[in-house]
Amino acid sequence: MTITPKPGDPVWADLYTADLDRAIAYYGELFGWTAERGGPEFGGYTTFSKDGRAVAGAMARMEDPADVYPDRWTVYLSSADAAATVAEASAAGGQVFVAPMAVADLGTMAVLADSGGVGVGVWQAGTFGGFEAVGSVADGTWSEHVGVPSWFELMTRSYEPSLAFYRDVFGWDDTFTVADSDEFRYTTLHATSPMLGGVMDGSAHLPDGLPGAWTIYFGADDVDKTAEQAVALGGAIVIEPMDTPYGRLAGLTDATGAHFSIGGNKR
Repeated sequence: MTITPKPGDPVWADLYTADLDRAIAYYGELFGWTAERGGPEFGGYTTFSKDGRAVAGAMARMEDPADVYPDRWTVYLSSADAAATVAEASAAGGQVFVAPMAVADLGTMAVLADSGGVGVGVWQAGTFGGFEAVGSVADGTWSEHVGVPSWFELMTRSYEPSLAFYRDVFGWDDTFTVADSDEFRYTTLHATSPMLGGVMDGSAHLPDGLPGAWTIYFGADDVDKTAEQAVALGGAIVIEPMDTPYGRLAGLTDATGAHFSIGGNKR
């Protein structure tokens, strides 16, 4: 499925990894991705493709003693003006990690922390718009999209303030509350299909000390077998496969500890 992104839509995701070669091998085996390494002018930034369509990126981790966080995936949200978005984020209680910077003629990127302390990227498209393929999820049914980004989820301790932050900074004006109880609070990015992701109140679920995170879900034709394969390739299962009203889901880490999730149809 191809879509025209709205302001604030997830439009790209990339992996920050301590072992780029291992990551290329891991995701190639798991999802059938091919990898194209960029030249020195792009710092070796690697683009992953599925069936010839770009679905994610990856870059080698740089030596930075101040960066104590594990390897990770970053989700980038669409912006018509990255500099303006970063300024609005700062005014709304966010923190700038990477100031807006041009990536040749491809676009402009930035990385910030939202008002709840969760990292998120910003992408202002130039010649490169972002994902060339995304899956779809509707009423718990996942389309055929093995290895294709299909859902994006923010789990945060700062649920209501975070919703306000993304509405103010990224222009979310089309959200839908799925559940609002003490046990489960969840709001989707859009009120109508395609619903690309959502925000979950993680207060009762997150380990102490973690502010939360954006998570990307990739499609799987068989969630259980894909989870088993992830382990065989050197990764781990952090959330066992389970049926939910939104399909069958599992949480994984890759061979160097970066977290991602997979989803597919119920068993």
